[in-house]
Amino acid sequence: MRVVSGSRKGIALKAVPGNSTRPTTDKVKEAIFNMIGPYFDGGKGLDLFAGSGGLGIEALSRGLDQVIFVDRDGKAIQTVRDNIHKCGLEQQVEIYRNEAERAVKAVSKRNLAFRYIFLDPPYKKQQLEKLLNMISEQNLLENDGAIICEHSSDIELPQTVGNFTKYKQEKYGIIAVSVYGYGRE
Repeated sequence: MRVVSGSRKGIALKAVPGNSTRPTTDKVKEAIFNMIGPYFDGGKGLDLFAGSGGLGIEALSRGLDQVIFVDRDGKAIQTVRDNIHKCGLEQQVEIYRNEAERAVKAVSKRNLAFRYIFLDPPYKKQQLEKLLNMISEQNLLENDGAIICEHSSDIELPQTVGNFTKYKQEKYGIIAVSVYGYGRE
């Protein structure tokens, strides 16, 4: 697992020890950023199930100004910290150990809006629709922003959730990526 492109291209990232997380493969990561970028001119990101931090770090490497990383697992949080340090991105991040729903409520109190929100929850505990609705209710996405949902390819997410419309979906074997935004087709 490595940073695929951008200013930190080629830096190897540490995986979370154990089997509690499933890192996004480099192939899927590249595909995700080709769907939404591939490069950015600033903005904020939210990586809600950070795991090793690979998606948020990739977004920073490709030009986002800041990313907030959230994971409930202590080993994951330590891995994110290690990978952020290895990439020299400490000044551009906030890292929190928290449940995803509580984190959504916490960032909404700060009146933050994000250009990109990454949702990559454990496949066995699908909660994407609920989180999409919460993000919609709290207005956490910028008007031209995108929410990137990584999920099992046997799960079909609805075309619309809250104020969001699914405007892209791709499948990569057992993994699917659905991208939501405001009123896009």
